[in-house]
Amino acid sequence: MKPKVIKNETEYQATLERINELMDAEPGTEAFDELELLAILADNYENEAHPIELPDPIAAIRFRMDQAGLKQKDLVPLIGSRSKVSEVLSGKRTLSLAMMRNLHRELGIPAEVLLQEPGAKITSPLEGVEWERFPMKELLGRNWIAGFKGSLSEAKEKAEEILSVWASPLGEGALEPALLRQHVRAGGTADGYALTAWKIRVSLLALEQELPRYKPGTVTRDFVRDLVRLSYLDNGPLLAQEYLHKNGIHFVVEPHLPHTHLDGAAIRLPDGSPLVALTLRHDRLDNFWFTLCHELAHVALHFDDQESIVFFDDLDQQQVDALETDADHWAVETLIPAEAWNAAGLCRDPKPARVRAFAAVHRISPVIPAGRVRRETGNYRLFGSYIAQQKVRYLWKIS
Repeated sequence: MKPKVIKNETEYQATLERINELMDAEPGTEAFDELELLAILADNYENEAHPIELPDPIAAIRFRMDQAGLKQKDLVPLIGSRSKVSEVLSGKRTLSLAMMRNLHRELGIPAEVLLQEPGAKITSPLEGVEWERFPMKELLGRNWIAGFKGSLSEAKEKAEEILSVWASPLGEGALEPALLRQHVRAGGTADGYALTAWKIRVSLLALEQELPRYKPGTVTRDFVRDLVRLSYLDNGPLLAQEYLHKNGIHFVVEPHLPHTHLDGAAIRLPDGSPLVALTLRHDRLDNFWFTLCHELAHVALHFDDQESIVFFDDLDQQQVDALETDADHWAVETLIPAEAWNAAGLCRDPKPARVRAFAAVHRISPVIPAGRVRRETGNYRLFGSYIAQQKVRYLWKIS
């Protein structure tokens, strides 16, 4: 029999018969060499065609309990409570990652048995992350976590493994709470875990967008001024999205999560491309265009020489650092150059007709100079009814 890779049961049985014929072969002979080779080929086929199933995790736990003389109450420190121990051992509750770590560490049950995956290892917990603080109710309510069918209590208990799988396309560090590692313009009020969940959501949406490769240095004042001219059109915000996409800049609109007070963010994705994400928290066109320009200012000023960075912005916050001040000034100057603004003197005589004429000359939406007059004068009653009518959420079908 000529040794060859075994491809089916007939060849496997023939190989076993030949192995049986060679069992008495002496070491150092050709027959013995053939026996060794056939044994390897048969073993490879068995592993592929008839893999040995891993023991059931619950059976493995009960086996170790019998070996160590443990009672159910002895598992409480490892699983969490008497009721959880009972539910796990009866098959009514699946093991969480935290439970698996404890059982692996304290009872020596192999990780591959607990995970039901040959060769698998249990990852170490992320330092400093309090999984119970992630807003699982909101994430499930918004259908951000695809495929999970359990209850809210189950989601909270298994937050680590659910969120780890959800964020895995973004690589390491995606789940570190935003207030620990990111640049947050939100005073002391922002919930870092909610910010992190929102960042993961918009980043995953951005990864679904197939865009041309972004070229560093693309975002300049001239680039953004061309973008802002789209504001003159009724569907300007949607055209702005297309304009950014054609230049390799991801753009996503996603409402903010509770306790974040978030207007927008500038995020550098793992592949180096920039993402501008807006929440449309304030449903006004003037706010849309200023926030968009502010986030693009971060890209222009702070991205090209950074490996990874995230800016979260609550633009109602006045106490900001130098990076935010620079972005504010860049956005204001880009929307309307200081020379043109000072020459117009709209704050001294803020009549609607003058605002509309200024906008027409500069080919921008009137809401932009109107909004600036309101901010600089502090008089938010000016153009109030007009500004209030200029909505933007409807373009993205957000109520």
